[in-house]
Amino acid sequence: MRLYVGLIFKTSLKSFICKKVNKTKISAKYAYKPKSLQQLSRFSINNFIRIASMRDSIYSVSELTELIKENLELTFPYFQLIGEVSNCKYHSSGHIYFTLKDEQAQIPAIVWRSLATKLSFEIEDGLELIVEGRLEVYPPSGRYQVICQNLAVKGEGLLQQQFAALMQKLAEETLFDESHKKPIPRLPNRIGIVTSKTGAVIEDIKTVLSRRFPTGRLALYPVKVQGAGASEEIATAIEYFNTLTSKKPDVLIVGRGGGSLEDMWAFNEERVARAIFNSHIPIISAVGHETDITIADMVADKRASTPSMAAEIAAPEANEIIASVEGSITFLEQTLQARLDGASRQVESILNSYSFNYPLKRIENMLTQLDSLTHSMDYEIEKKWTRAKNDFKAAVQKLELLNYNNVLKRGFAIVHKDGTLVKSSQELSGGDRLKLGFYDGQKGATVD
Repeated sequence: MRLYVGLIFKTSLKSFICKKVNKTKISAKYAYKPKSLQQLSRFSINNFIRIASMRDSIYSVSELTELIKENLELTFPYFQLIGEVSNCKYHSSGHIYFTLKDEQAQIPAIVWRSLATKLSFEIEDGLELIVEGRLEVYPPSGRYQVICQNLAVKGEGLLQQQFAALMQKLAEETLFDESHKKPIPRLPNRIGIVTSKTGAVIEDIKTVLSRRFPTGRLALYPVKVQGAGASEEIATAIEYFNTLTSKKPDVLIVGRGGGSLEDMWAFNEERVARAIFNSHIPIISAVGHETDITIADMVADKRASTPSMAAEIAAPEANEIIASVEGSITFLEQTLQARLDGASRQVESILNSYSFNYPLKRIENMLTQLDSLTHSMDYEIEKKWTRAKNDFKAAVQKLELLNYNNVLKRGFAIVHKDGTLVKSSQELSGGDRLKLGFYDGQKGATVD
Protein backbone atom coordinates (compact mmCIF):
# COMPACT_ATOMS: atom_id res chain seq x y z
CA MET A 1 0.00 0.00 0.00
CA ARG A 2 2.87 2.39 0.75
CA LEU A 3 4.12 1.81 -2.83
CA TYR A 4 0.81 2.92 -4.37
CA VAL A 5 0.47 5.92 -2.05
CA GLY A 6 4.00 7.01 -2.82
CA LEU A 7 3.41 6.66 -6.54
CA ILE A 8 0.31 8.81 -6.35
CA PHE A 9 2.19 11.66 -4.71
CA LYS A 10 5.06 11.46 -7.16
CA THR A 11 2.96 11.37 -10.33
CA SER A 12 -0.61 12.61 -9.75
CA LEU A 13 -1.93 15.85 -11.16
CA LYS A 14 -2.58 18.63 -8.69
CA SER A 15 -6.29 18.51 -9.58
CA PHE A 16 -6.43 14.97 -8.19
CA ILE A 17 -5.19 16.10 -4.73
CA CYS A 18 -7.56 19.03 -4.66
CA LYS A 19 -10.45 16.74 -5.54
CA LYS A 20 -9.59 14.26 -2.79
CA VAL A 21 -9.04 16.95 -0.19
CA ASN A 22 -12.43 18.47 -0.93
CA LYS A 23 -14.07 15.03 -0.84
CA THR A 24 -12.78 14.45 2.74
CA LYS A 25 -14.28 17.83 3.82
CA ILE A 26 -10.96 19.07 5.22
CA SER A 27 -10.95 22.75 6.16
CA ALA A 28 -9.43 25.17 3.72
CA LYS A 29 -6.29 25.57 5.77
CA TYR A 30 -5.46 21.89 5.23
CA ALA A 31 -6.27 21.85 1.47
CA TYR A 32 -3.16 21.19 -0.54
CA LYS A 33 -2.98 22.77 -4.00
CA PRO A 34 0.40 22.00 -5.59
CA LYS A 35 1.61 24.33 -8.31
CA SER A 36 3.93 21.82 -10.05
CA LEU A 37 4.84 18.13 -10.15
CA GLN A 38 8.09 18.96 -8.34
CA GLN A 39 6.17 20.57 -5.52
CA LEU A 40 3.72 17.68 -5.58
CA SER A 41 6.53 15.13 -5.17
CA ARG A 42 7.54 16.83 -1.93
CA PHE A 43 4.09 16.22 -0.51
CA SER A 44 4.92 13.56 2.07
CA ILE A 45 3.18 10.26 2.63
CA ASN A 46 2.54 11.22 6.25
CA ASN A 47 0.62 14.35 5.16
CA PHE A 48 -1.55 12.24 2.85
CA ILE A 49 -2.25 9.72 5.64
CA ARG A 50 -3.12 12.57 8.00
CA ILE A 51 -5.57 14.04 5.45
CA ALA A 52 -7.10 10.66 4.62
CA SER A 53 -7.59 9.85 8.28
CA MET A 54 -9.90 12.84 8.62
CA ARG A 55 -12.52 11.24 6.37
CA ASP A 56 -15.95 10.46 7.76
CA SER A 57 -15.51 6.79 6.84
CA ILE A 58 -12.62 4.40 6.29
CA TYR A 59 -11.66 3.24 2.74
CA SER A 60 -12.08 -0.39 1.88
CA VAL A 61 -9.36 -2.07 -0.15
CA SER A 62 -11.61 -2.04 -3.21
CA GLU A 63 -12.45 1.64 -2.75
CA LEU A 64 -8.88 2.68 -2.36
CA THR A 65 -7.80 0.50 -5.29
CA GLU A 66 -10.56 1.97 -7.44
CA LEU A 67 -9.43 5.51 -6.55
CA ILE A 68 -5.84 4.61 -7.39
CA LYS A 69 -6.95 2.97 -10.66
CA GLU A 70 -9.08 5.94 -11.67
CA ASN A 71 -6.42 8.53 -11.00
CA LEU A 72 -3.45 6.61 -12.33
CA GLU A 73 -5.19 5.76 -15.60
CA LEU A 74 -6.43 9.32 -16.01
CA THR A 75 -2.99 10.69 -15.23
CA PHE A 76 -1.13 8.39 -17.63
CA PRO A 77 -3.41 7.85 -20.65
CA TYR A 78 -0.33 7.89 -22.90
CA PHE A 79 3.45 7.88 -22.41
CA GLN A 80 6.68 6.53 -23.84
CA LEU A 81 8.84 4.25 -21.75
CA ILE A 82 12.27 2.72 -22.27
CA GLY A 83 13.56 -0.31 -20.42
CA GLU A 84 15.08 -3.78 -20.58
CA VAL A 85 12.88 -6.85 -21.04
CA SER A 86 12.87 -9.59 -18.41
CA ASN A 87 10.60 -12.52 -17.51
CA CYS A 88 9.15 -12.53 -21.02
CA LYS A 89 6.38 -15.10 -21.54
CA TYR A 90 4.34 -15.88 -24.64
CA HIS A 91 0.92 -17.05 -23.44
CA SER A 92 -1.14 -19.67 -25.31
CA SER A 93 -3.82 -16.98 -25.76
CA GLY A 94 -1.41 -15.02 -27.96
CA HIS A 95 -0.72 -12.28 -25.42
CA ILE A 96 2.84 -11.45 -24.35
CA TYR A 97 3.70 -10.75 -20.70
CA PHE A 98 7.03 -9.28 -19.64
CA THR A 99 8.68 -6.84 -17.24
CA LEU A 100 10.44 -3.62 -18.19
CA LYS A 101 13.24 -2.67 -15.82
CA ASP A 102 16.16 -0.35 -15.34
CA GLU A 103 18.80 -0.20 -12.59
CA GLN A 104 16.40 1.06 -9.91
CA ALA A 105 12.86 -0.08 -10.76
CA GLN A 106 10.69 -2.40 -12.81
CA ILE A 107 7.15 -2.41 -14.14
CA PRO A 108 5.04 -5.21 -15.68
CA ALA A 109 3.85 -4.84 -19.27
CA ILE A 110 1.37 -6.60 -21.57
CA VAL A 111 1.17 -6.84 -25.36
CA TRP A 112 -2.29 -7.99 -26.41
CA ARG A 113 -2.57 -10.59 -29.16
CA SER A 114 -3.97 -8.07 -31.69
CA LEU A 115 -0.66 -6.17 -31.51
CA ALA A 116 1.57 -9.19 -30.96
CA THR A 117 0.63 -10.70 -34.36
CA LYS A 118 1.81 -7.52 -36.11
CA LEU A 119 5.25 -7.29 -34.52
CA SER A 120 8.18 -7.66 -36.92
CA PHE A 121 10.54 -8.87 -34.16
CA GLU A 122 10.46 -11.25 -31.21
CA ILE A 123 10.43 -9.93 -27.68
CA GLU A 124 13.00 -11.72 -25.53
CA ASP A 125 14.83 -11.20 -22.25
CA GLY A 126 17.61 -8.63 -22.41
CA LEU A 127 16.07 -6.70 -25.30
CA GLU A 128 15.82 -2.95 -24.78
CA LEU A 129 12.47 -1.59 -25.94
CA ILE A 130 10.85 1.78 -26.46
CA VAL A 131 7.19 1.34 -25.56
CA GLU A 132 4.20 3.55 -26.29
CA GLY A 133 1.28 2.79 -24.04
CA ARG A 134 -0.97 3.63 -21.14
CA LEU A 135 -1.01 2.73 -17.45
CA GLU A 136 -3.60 0.31 -16.14
CA VAL A 137 -4.31 -0.87 -12.59
CA TYR A 138 -5.30 -4.53 -12.25
CA PRO A 139 -7.39 -4.71 -8.99
CA PRO A 140 -7.39 -8.54 -8.52
CA SER A 141 -3.63 -8.55 -7.97
CA GLY A 142 -3.38 -4.99 -6.71
CA ARG A 143 -0.72 -3.94 -9.21
CA TYR A 144 -0.32 -1.49 -12.01
CA GLN A 145 0.96 -2.47 -15.48
CA VAL A 146 1.75 -0.96 -18.88
CA ILE A 147 -0.65 -1.77 -21.73
CA CYS A 148 1.61 -1.57 -24.81
CA GLN A 149 0.18 0.13 -27.89
CA ASN A 150 3.37 0.26 -29.94
CA LEU A 151 6.88 -1.12 -29.50
CA ALA A 152 10.26 -0.51 -31.03
CA VAL A 153 13.67 -1.94 -30.40
CA LYS A 154 16.01 0.65 -28.96
CA GLY A 155 18.32 1.92 -31.67
CA GLU A 156 15.68 1.42 -34.37
CA GLY A 157 13.03 3.78 -33.14
CA LEU A 158 9.33 3.91 -33.82
CA LEU A 159 9.75 5.10 -37.40
CA GLN A 160 11.76 2.00 -38.23
CA GLN A 161 9.06 -0.11 -36.65
CA GLN A 162 6.35 1.63 -38.64
CA PHE A 163 8.48 1.19 -41.74
CA ALA A 164 8.83 -2.56 -41.11
CA ALA A 165 5.13 -2.97 -40.36
CA LEU A 166 4.06 -1.22 -43.57
CA MET A 167 6.65 -3.16 -45.56
CA GLN A 168 5.20 -6.41 -44.26
CA LYS A 169 1.63 -5.31 -44.99
CA LEU A 170 2.36 -4.23 -48.56
CA ALA A 171 4.48 -7.31 -49.21
CA GLU A 172 1.55 -9.51 -48.21
CA GLU A 173 -0.57 -7.60 -50.74
CA THR A 174 2.13 -8.29 -53.43
CA LEU A 175 2.76 -4.58 -54.08
CA PHE A 176 6.49 -5.31 -54.41
CA ASP A 177 6.18 -8.26 -56.82
CA GLU A 178 8.09 -8.02 -60.10
CA SER A 179 4.98 -9.15 -61.97
CA HIS A 180 3.45 -5.72 -61.30
CA LYS A 181 6.46 -3.76 -62.61
CA LYS A 182 5.87 -1.83 -65.83
CA PRO A 183 8.70 -1.46 -68.37
CA ILE A 184 10.35 1.93 -68.70
CA PRO A 185 9.87 3.30 -72.26
CA ARG A 186 13.10 3.49 -74.23
CA LEU A 187 12.37 6.80 -75.95
CA PRO A 188 9.94 8.90 -73.86
CA ASN A 189 8.47 11.95 -75.53
CA ARG A 190 7.52 13.62 -72.24
CA ILE A 191 8.93 13.03 -68.74
CA GLY A 192 6.94 13.99 -65.65
CA ILE A 193 8.78 14.99 -62.47
CA VAL A 194 7.34 15.02 -58.95
CA THR A 195 9.69 16.86 -56.59
CA SER A 196 10.35 20.24 -55.02
CA LYS A 197 10.53 23.18 -57.42
CA THR A 198 13.64 24.41 -55.63
CA GLY A 199 16.80 22.57 -54.72
CA ALA A 200 19.42 20.48 -56.48
CA VAL A 201 17.14 17.61 -57.55
CA ILE A 202 15.28 19.35 -60.36
CA GLU A 203 18.45 21.09 -61.53
CA ASP A 204 20.38 17.80 -61.62
CA ILE A 205 17.62 16.17 -63.66
CA LYS A 206 17.52 19.09 -66.10
CA THR A 207 21.29 19.02 -66.50
CA VAL A 208 21.41 15.30 -67.22
CA LEU A 209 18.50 15.36 -69.67
CA SER A 210 19.81 18.38 -71.56
CA ARG A 211 23.08 16.52 -72.06
CA ARG A 212 21.75 13.06 -72.82
CA PHE A 213 18.35 13.64 -74.40
CA PRO A 214 17.83 17.31 -75.34
CA THR A 215 14.67 16.59 -77.34
CA GLY A 216 12.86 15.24 -74.27
CA ARG A 217 10.14 17.42 -72.75
CA LEU A 218 9.83 17.91 -68.99
CA ALA A 219 6.66 18.47 -66.95
CA LEU A 220 7.24 19.42 -63.29
CA TYR A 221 4.57 19.08 -60.61
CA PRO A 222 6.10 20.91 -57.61
CA VAL A 223 5.40 19.33 -54.22
CA LYS A 224 6.61 19.37 -50.63
CA VAL A 225 9.05 16.52 -50.11
CA GLN A 226 9.07 16.52 -46.33
CA GLY A 227 6.98 17.61 -43.40
CA ALA A 228 3.24 17.72 -42.83
CA GLY A 229 1.14 17.21 -45.97
CA ALA A 230 4.08 16.14 -48.11
CA SER A 231 2.83 12.59 -48.71
CA GLU A 232 -0.60 13.88 -49.75
CA GLU A 233 0.93 16.31 -52.26
CA ILE A 234 3.18 13.61 -53.75
CA ALA A 235 0.28 11.17 -54.15
CA THR A 236 -1.92 13.89 -55.64
CA ALA A 237 0.77 14.76 -58.19
CA ILE A 238 1.08 11.15 -59.33
CA GLU A 239 -2.69 10.84 -59.65
CA TYR A 240 -2.86 14.13 -61.58
CA PHE A 241 -0.41 12.98 -64.23
CA ASN A 242 -2.42 9.77 -64.65
CA THR A 243 -5.64 11.71 -65.32
CA LEU A 244 -4.18 13.69 -68.23
CA THR A 245 -5.45 12.87 -71.72
CA SER A 246 -3.18 15.21 -73.66
CA LYS A 247 0.46 15.94 -72.88
CA LYS A 248 0.52 12.85 -70.68
CA PRO A 249 4.05 11.84 -69.61
CA ASP A 250 5.45 8.53 -70.80
CA VAL A 251 7.37 8.08 -67.54
CA LEU A 252 7.47 9.75 -64.10
CA ILE A 253 10.44 10.51 -61.84
CA VAL A 254 9.42 10.79 -58.18
CA GLY A 255 12.11 11.77 -55.71
CA ARG A 256 14.08 14.11 -53.52
CA GLY A 257 17.60 14.58 -52.22
CA GLY A 258 19.18 12.88 -49.24
CA GLY A 259 18.32 13.40 -45.62
CA SER A 260 17.39 11.68 -42.40
CA LEU A 261 14.71 9.05 -42.06
CA GLU A 262 12.36 11.70 -40.74
CA ASP A 263 13.12 13.97 -43.72
CA MET A 264 12.31 11.21 -46.22
CA TRP A 265 9.35 9.80 -44.31
CA ALA A 266 6.78 11.09 -46.80
CA PHE A 267 8.08 8.46 -49.24
CA ASN A 268 7.41 5.75 -46.65
CA GLU A 269 3.73 6.62 -46.28
CA GLU A 270 1.09 4.14 -47.46
CA ARG A 271 -0.73 6.91 -49.38
CA VAL A 272 2.29 7.43 -51.63
CA ALA A 273 2.97 3.71 -52.01
CA ARG A 274 -0.54 3.02 -53.25
CA ALA A 275 -0.50 5.99 -55.62
CA ILE A 276 2.69 4.62 -57.19
CA PHE A 277 1.26 1.10 -57.41
CA ASN A 278 -1.99 2.31 -59.02
CA SER A 279 -0.22 4.52 -61.57
CA HIS A 280 -0.66 3.54 -65.21
CA ILE A 281 2.47 5.53 -66.05
CA PRO A 282 5.79 3.79 -65.27
CA ILE A 283 7.50 5.40 -62.27
CA ILE A 284 11.19 5.74 -61.44
CA SER A 285 11.79 6.35 -57.73
CA ALA A 286 14.83 8.45 -56.83
CA VAL A 287 14.78 9.19 -53.11
CA GLY A 288 17.94 10.18 -51.26
CA HIS A 289 21.25 8.49 -51.92
CA GLU A 290 22.20 4.97 -52.92
CA THR A 291 22.12 3.71 -49.32
CA ASP A 292 18.66 5.16 -48.66
CA ILE A 293 15.82 2.71 -49.25
CA THR A 294 12.19 3.80 -48.99
CA ILE A 295 8.89 2.03 -49.52
CA ALA A 296 8.37 4.18 -52.61
CA ASP A 297 11.56 2.61 -54.03
CA MET A 298 10.17 -0.87 -53.43
CA VAL A 299 6.81 -0.20 -55.09
CA ALA A 300 8.12 1.82 -58.04
CA ASP A 301 8.69 0.17 -61.40
CA LYS A 302 12.39 1.14 -61.24
CA ARG A 303 14.61 2.43 -58.46
CA ALA A 304 17.42 4.89 -59.10
CA SER A 305 20.16 5.45 -56.56
CA THR A 306 20.05 9.23 -57.13
CA PRO A 307 17.87 11.72 -59.03
CA SER A 308 20.65 12.11 -61.62
CA MET A 309 20.67 8.35 -62.16
CA ALA A 310 16.87 8.47 -62.55
CA ALA A 311 17.28 10.96 -65.38
CA GLU A 312 19.81 8.67 -67.07
CA ILE A 313 17.42 5.71 -66.75
CA ALA A 314 14.48 7.73 -68.08
CA ALA A 315 16.26 8.92 -71.21
CA PRO A 316 19.16 7.21 -73.01
CA GLU A 317 22.02 9.27 -74.39
CA ALA A 318 21.48 10.67 -77.89
CA ASN A 319 24.73 9.15 -79.20
CA GLU A 320 23.66 5.76 -77.87
CA ILE A 321 20.36 6.09 -79.72
CA ILE A 322 22.13 6.98 -82.96
CA ALA A 323 24.57 4.10 -82.56
CA SER A 324 21.71 1.76 -81.76
CA VAL A 325 19.76 2.87 -84.84
CA GLU A 326 22.80 2.48 -87.08
CA GLY A 327 23.47 -0.95 -85.62
CA SER A 328 19.87 -1.93 -86.21
CA ILE A 329 20.05 -0.75 -89.82
CA THR A 330 23.25 -2.73 -90.41
CA PHE A 331 21.74 -5.79 -88.82
CA LEU A 332 18.59 -5.48 -90.94
CA GLU A 333 20.64 -5.06 -94.13
CA GLN A 334 22.74 -8.12 -93.35
CA THR A 335 19.69 -10.13 -92.37
CA LEU A 336 17.79 -9.12 -95.50
CA GLN A 337 20.76 -9.85 -97.79
CA ALA A 338 21.26 -13.24 -96.18
CA ARG A 339 17.60 -14.04 -96.67
CA LEU A 340 17.71 -12.90 -100.30
CA ASP A 341 20.80 -15.01 -100.99
CA GLY A 342 19.23 -18.02 -99.36
CA ALA A 343 15.98 -17.52 -101.25
CA SER A 344 17.86 -17.14 -104.55
CA ARG A 345 19.73 -20.39 -104.00
CA GLN A 346 16.52 -22.11 -103.05
CA VAL A 347 14.74 -20.86 -106.19
CA GLU A 348 17.63 -21.93 -108.39
CA SER A 349 17.63 -25.36 -106.82
CA ILE A 350 13.91 -25.68 -107.40
CA LEU A 351 14.22 -24.58 -111.03
CA ASN A 352 16.86 -27.25 -111.67
CA SER A 353 15.04 -29.99 -109.82
CA TYR A 354 13.43 -32.95 -111.65
CA SER A 355 10.13 -32.36 -109.87
CA PHE A 356 9.92 -28.79 -111.08
CA ASN A 357 10.99 -29.61 -114.68
CA TYR A 358 8.88 -32.79 -115.13
CA PRO A 359 5.63 -30.82 -115.70
CA LEU A 360 7.40 -28.68 -118.33
CA LYS A 361 8.67 -31.73 -120.21
CA ARG A 362 5.25 -33.27 -119.96
CA ILE A 363 3.73 -30.14 -121.42
CA GLU A 364 6.29 -30.11 -124.27
CA ASN A 365 5.43 -33.74 -125.14
CA MET A 366 1.76 -33.00 -125.05
CA LEU A 367 2.26 -29.94 -127.28
CA THR A 368 4.12 -32.14 -129.80
CA GLN A 369 1.27 -34.61 -129.73
CA LEU A 370 -1.16 -31.77 -130.17
CA ASP A 371 0.71 -30.51 -133.24
CA SER A 372 0.64 -34.00 -134.74
CA LEU A 373 -3.02 -34.42 -134.04
CA THR A 374 -3.75 -30.98 -135.41
CA HIS A 375 -1.89 -31.80 -138.62
CA SER A 376 -3.72 -35.13 -138.97
CA MET A 377 -7.02 -33.46 -138.26
CA ASP A 378 -6.36 -30.77 -140.88
CA TYR A 379 -5.46 -33.43 -143.44
CA GLU A 380 -8.57 -35.50 -142.73
CA ILE A 381 -10.79 -32.46 -142.81
CA GLU A 382 -9.29 -31.34 -146.11
CA LYS A 383 -9.71 -34.80 -147.61
CA LYS A 384 -13.29 -35.06 -146.45
CA TRP A 385 -14.03 -31.56 -147.66
CA THR A 386 -12.66 -32.37 -151.16
CA ARG A 387 -14.70 -35.56 -151.33
CA ALA A 388 -17.82 -33.77 -150.18
CA LYS A 389 -17.24 -31.01 -152.68
CA ASN A 390 -16.91 -33.51 -155.55
CA ASP A 391 -20.00 -35.35 -154.42
CA PHE A 392 -21.85 -32.07 -154.33
CA LYS A 393 -20.80 -31.25 -157.90
CA ALA A 394 -21.96 -34.64 -159.13
CA ALA A 395 -25.27 -34.20 -157.41
CA VAL A 396 -25.69 -30.79 -158.93
CA GLN A 397 -25.02 -32.24 -162.32
CA LYS A 398 -27.62 -34.95 -161.76
CA LEU A 399 -30.11 -32.35 -160.67
CA GLU A 400 -29.39 -30.35 -163.73
CA LEU A 401 -30.13 -33.35 -165.86
CA LEU A 402 -33.44 -33.82 -164.10
CA ASN A 403 -34.46 -30.15 -164.38
CA TYR A 404 -37.70 -29.90 -166.50
CA ASN A 405 -36.61 -26.50 -167.78
CA ASN A 406 -33.94 -28.23 -169.81
CA VAL A 407 -36.66 -30.41 -171.35
CA LEU A 408 -38.86 -27.38 -172.00
CA LYS A 409 -35.97 -25.74 -173.79
CA ARG A 410 -36.05 -28.57 -176.24
CA GLY A 411 -39.64 -27.56 -177.31
CA PHE A 412 -41.79 -29.24 -174.74
CA ALA A 413 -44.51 -27.57 -172.63
CA ILE A 414 -46.38 -28.30 -169.39
CA VAL A 415 -50.20 -28.29 -169.50
CA HIS A 416 -52.32 -27.29 -166.50
CA LYS A 417 -56.08 -27.35 -166.29
CA ASP A 418 -57.62 -25.54 -163.40
CA GLY A 419 -54.25 -25.64 -161.64
CA THR A 420 -53.89 -29.38 -162.11
CA LEU A 421 -51.17 -30.96 -164.22
CA VAL A 422 -52.65 -32.69 -167.31
CA LYS A 423 -50.93 -36.00 -167.97
CA SER A 424 -53.26 -37.45 -170.66
CA SER A 425 -55.41 -36.17 -173.55
CA GLN A 426 -58.26 -38.14 -172.10
CA GLU A 427 -58.46 -35.60 -169.34
CA LEU A 428 -59.40 -32.84 -171.79
CA SER A 429 -62.70 -31.90 -173.45
CA GLY A 430 -63.60 -29.36 -176.06
CA GLY A 431 -63.70 -25.81 -174.80
CA ASP A 432 -61.48 -26.51 -171.73
CA ARG A 433 -59.23 -23.58 -170.79
CA LEU A 434 -55.62 -24.59 -170.45
CA LYS A 435 -52.45 -22.96 -169.26
CA LEU A 436 -49.31 -23.90 -171.19
CA GLY A 437 -45.95 -23.57 -169.41
CA PHE A 438 -42.85 -22.94 -171.53
CA TYR A 439 -39.20 -22.53 -170.32
CA ASP A 440 -39.53 -18.76 -170.71
CA GLY A 441 -43.11 -18.20 -169.50
CA GLN A 442 -46.81 -19.26 -169.65
CA LYS A 443 -49.60 -18.88 -172.23
CA GLY A 444 -53.33 -19.63 -172.24
CA ALA A 445 -55.09 -21.95 -174.70
CA THR A 446 -58.54 -23.52 -175.45
CA VAL A 447 -59.23 -27.11 -176.44
CA ASP A 448 -61.06 -27.49 -179.87
